[in-house]
Amino acid sequence: MTQDATHPTPAAHHPYGTPEAPRVAVRGEAHLEVDPEIARIGITVTARGTDRRTALEDLTRRNNTVLDLLKSYGEPVEKLETGAFSITPELTRHGRGERIRAYHGTVRITAELNDFTALGELTTRLADLDLTRVDGPWWALRPTSPAHGEARRQAVLEAVQRARAYARALGADLAALVELADLDAENAAPLAMAAPAGAYRSMTFAGAEDEAAPPLDLEPQRQTVHAQVNARFTMTPPQL
Repeated sequence: MTQDATHPTPAAHHPYGTPEAPRVAVRGEAHLEVDPEIARIGITVTARGTDRRTALEDLTRRNNTVLDLLKSYGEPVEKLETGAFSITPELTRHGRGERIRAYHGTVRITAELNDFTALGELTTRLADLDLTRVDGPWWALRPTSPAHGEARRQAVLEAVQRARAYARALGADLAALVELADLDAENAAPLAMAAPAGAYRSMTFAGAEDEAAPPLDLEPQRQTVHAQVNARFTMTPPQL
């Protein structure tokens, strides 16, 4: 069988290169430490009453107090979300039958702030409310943070520099990029708790202090951004 001259046989694929055009495969990595852009706090509001209506009313009132306080900070509170809500009966431990001793109510709220100056004051004011627990803050970068792009750029540059160093060790130079594979480009460190988890403020002690508690001094935790790429190049014939 003959091959039509107008349709030449495709060139053979050489995954490992050829003596005239060897391939070099490298990995480029970059690690950056940058300041966080947002802080998240978790607020848990609780209530307890001997009947369902009392527990629900107390829970509603405290939840509204927390939401009003959060909303009063305006733009620094970038996101506000209500999570789980529950009203749970507590049965007596002794005696027969399903006798209810009390009702427990819980609402969980998550707030995301972009102004760390207001964070300490807000956290303290929330923890000072009746039966309100504050957890956090957890520091983070936005998914659209320029730090992710900068880490990828540095990883690519590092791959080029490493490949060029290998080529020059053979008396050659890079000729062309064959493949660039993105591996875990954004691998930010897990969000870590950077401050004590706050505390409950019991109704029993609500009137014990006339002055507001001093705001917490919270130091933002720097974030680690990790980028990694695999790159393959062809290079000029080495001088062996």
